[in-house]
Amino acid sequence: MKKTDQIISGTPLQDEIEGGFQLGPQVEERPLEFAAEHHGMRLDRALAAVVPEFSRNYLQQLIELGAVQVNGQIVVKASHKVRVSDSGVIELRPTPQSQAFKAEPMALDVVYVDAHLLVINKPAGLVVHPAPGNWSGTLMNGLLAYDPKAFDLPRAGIVHRLDKDTSGLMVVARTRGVMDALVRAIAAREVKRQYLAIGQAAWTGAHRCEVDAAIGRDPGNRLRMAAVDLALHPGKAARTDFELLSNAAQACLVRCTLHTGRTHQIRVHLARLRHPLAGDVLYGGSMALGISRQALHADRLAFEHPVTQQPLSFFAAPPTDFSQALASLGLKYNREPI
Repeated sequence: MKKTDQIISGTPLQDEIEGGFQLGPQVEERPLEFAAEHHGMRLDRALAAVVPEFSRNYLQQLIELGAVQVNGQIVVKASHKVRVSDSGVIELRPTPQSQAFKAEPMALDVVYVDAHLLVINKPAGLVVHPAPGNWSGTLMNGLLAYDPKAFDLPRAGIVHRLDKDTSGLMVVARTRGVMDALVRAIAAREVKRQYLAIGQAAWTGAHRCEVDAAIGRDPGNRLRMAAVDLALHPGKAARTDFELLSNAAQACLVRCTLHTGRTHQIRVHLARLRHPLAGDVLYGGSMALGISRQALHADRLAFEHPVTQQPLSFFAAPPTDFSQALASLGLKYNREPI
């Protein structure tokens, strides 16, 4: 963790950590004087030159919050052009983003822990990374409270993520070496990740199938991902294996094995199969199937320990809402070895 020597109201300022800051609770007003070399610069670039101890990202946040005045007028556009002899004032204050990288004690369901890594069973509803609308109360905030050494790691050691409404197992690194090793293992498909999914409608066809379809931003709806033709749209290759475990009139229970880890991969691929996840309204799933969130649970995780080379395998039983949905739909689930 890198620190500056700057002090705001007697509180040390923590410099940028993966795009965030941890500032003191008070505000410092600092005068601004723009010289000839700043003439014609964007405001955010000029500020970065005048107050170089702060990152441009943080300064852009302050501009958007109305914390910068030029010639007595509040300026909220980072693209505003500065002129020679312009003067003003900037309020150095906490922003939602700047406070995102802070420790927040929370109950974590730690399935396994050693000096190198931990495995967590994430509940549905918990956001993994701070982001707009969720700058606090995330798993990352909880990890920073669980182990202060996580401040020294990008994203507090998180090497893969689950959607907010997906429950289940995640591995988190506790050292930089292990983090790099886990990232390589995931990229090399050496980390086995399996999920339980309740799909809408009765399953038809072969009990096992593979979906090999690239995923990119949906050209018609930027809030969604979609299976795309890479010759026409940007995206990345994605492959998921599906196995039917139980079938009923309204829904099916399938096991999903990831071979890649694209955003919303299982959700997009199941929708492509015409079995969108129960509760996943973004991709066409019904809210009338007994569960109020996307019915996806990461129940199995297996990999070789990066330090000891010991094979590790973990299982997390489906949470209560998932199990209740299975029962109400007449679907049966029996635990099987990974």
